[in-house]
Formats: sequence, structure tokens, C-alpha cells
Amino acid sequence: MSAEWDDRLAKWQDELALFAQLEDTAWVSLAQAEAETGVSRSALRAWYRNGEIQSRLVDGPNGPQRLVPLEAVVDRAAKSPRIQRRAEREVSLEAQVALLRHRVDQLEMRLAALERRG
Repeated sequence: MSAEWDDRLAKWQDELALFAQLEDTAWVSLAQAEAETGVSRSALRAWYRNGEIQSRLVDGPNGPQRLVPLEAVVDRAAKSPRIQRRAEREVSLEAQVALLRHRVDQLEMRLAALERRG
């Protein structure tokens, strides 16, 4: 059963990577968005319920999974002084570097897409 589970998880991760390539946006789970930005899941839920960020419900390895665009979460968090203060206290330097690397990766993907068009 472990091999079957690993296959399901790998297929789901491949689908997420395909979404990111097709839409030029990284869609991540609420847990991943929380880990990478320091924004609580309750805040993420409030934001997508209020229409402040997009979300989508997809079939995941354990059933329905809520995804949000990581860049939109970062942008929305930047507008919240309270979250910024908390993030500065809680998010380690390593997490900040990981987030910046992700942003650079997104910019590189956009640049490559523009170069292909031009």
C-alpha cells in the first residue's frame, strides 16, 4: 500500500507543478502557504472567503485539498502591518531566504516565457 500511496502523492505533486507551469503561478496547499509566509491558516481561509485571494479545491491524495496562489498570499500579507510584524518575529532567516528564492524562481519563469514569446 505504501507504493500505491507514494504513486498517488507523486501524481498529485506533478499535477501541481503542471498548474504552476500552465498558469505561471505556484498554487500551494494552505499548510505550505502558512509555512512559507508565516500567515496563519485561519487568515488564509478568511482571505479566500472574503475574495481577497483566489483559491481552488482540487482532488488531493487524501481527498479534497484547498490551494491558494503563493504569490497572492505574499502580496496580501505585505498589505497587513499586523502580519508583517508577526512574520518578522516568527519567520526565520532561512524561511525568508526560501521565500525570496521562490520569488526569484517565479520571475525567472516569467522571463523565460517572455523570451519565448519575443
